[in-house]
Amino acid sequence: MPRSLVVKVTCGSEDAERCNQAFTVAAAAVASGAQVSLWLTGEAAWFGVPGRAEEFSLDLATPLADLLSVVVAGGRVTVCTQCAARRGIVEGDLREGLTIAGAAVFTEEILDEGVQALVY
Repeated sequence: MPRSLVVKVTCGSEDAERCNQAFTVAAAAVASGAQVSLWLTGEAAWFGVPGRAEEFSLDLATPLADLLSVVVAGGRVTVCTQCAARRGIVEGDLREGLTIAGAAVFTEEILDEGVQALVY
């Protein structure tokens, strides 16, 4: 069984290629059977809100909304507590299947045995 993967994306549309790469890697890992946890931090926190991923566009890239759907269906997606609060996002604002959690939960996930963590 593949090891677990935690992907933290720290950017949004202002760094579209890096942002899309994080979602692509997370979705590819889900497709390969890995246990995946995707963390939306910084400007990426907005993608936890319905409609925001659908607005994202990058030439020659799989639509962000499609990648996010793959991860939601086969993994776990979390929006950073502080990042959400700074943007006025609350749990009720999120897409179905997403949660809000903080640094303690992120740290617990990345320190677990056999976990690979990537930050974009």
